[in-house]
Amino acid sequence: MAGIVLLGTGLLILAGGFDLYRRWSLTPPDGWPLTAPHGVLLADADRTRWADEWWWWPAAIAVLAIVTLLALWWLLAQVRRTHPGNLSVGGAHGVDGVELREGALSDALAADARHLPGVHQARARMDGSSSHPEAHFDITLTPDTEPGPVLQALCDGPLERGRLATGGALPARAHLRLTPHKPHRAE
Repeated sequence: MAGIVLLGTGLLILAGGFDLYRRWSLTPPDGWPLTAPHGVLLADADRTRWADEWWWWPAAIAVLAIVTLLALWWLLAQVRRTHPGNLSVGGAHGVDGVELREGALSDALAADARHLPGVHQARARMDGSSSHPEAHFDITLTPDTEPGPVLQALCDGPLERGRLATGGALPARAHLRLTPHKPHRAE
């Protein structure tokens, strides 16, 4: 939202600077200061109001530096890859040239987990790097299911097969929840 406001303000300023209001017979917004190329955006009083304050420039530079560093941190966080990509089948000592896509492995793990007793719905995703992949499960249990046996079946079934496919350790996290159900009425 802030980007749209800044873009609109910048376009209105450019329209005044390029004299587009006069050329295209447009009416600028009420009270808009810059409507002609030789106009000024800020009056003399507004421009010189903070000139005598010693702290103004260091504070402005500090705020802009913090905003710039936060923007760079956000940009680097967007670029950083947290998914393993392609995994070699059998791990480091696996078959040459045979790779397993992370999406295929997570789909297979989720499909395998859906067939466990007491599981209503299951989703899986892979995180980490290709040398240290991690499995994350989001499992919805049926209302009468105990979580302990489901977790044991998850470790013995889908995760064990995933470890065999990746050729090593496959740490996992499971987020368990119950299927929402309607309350029973007592009569």
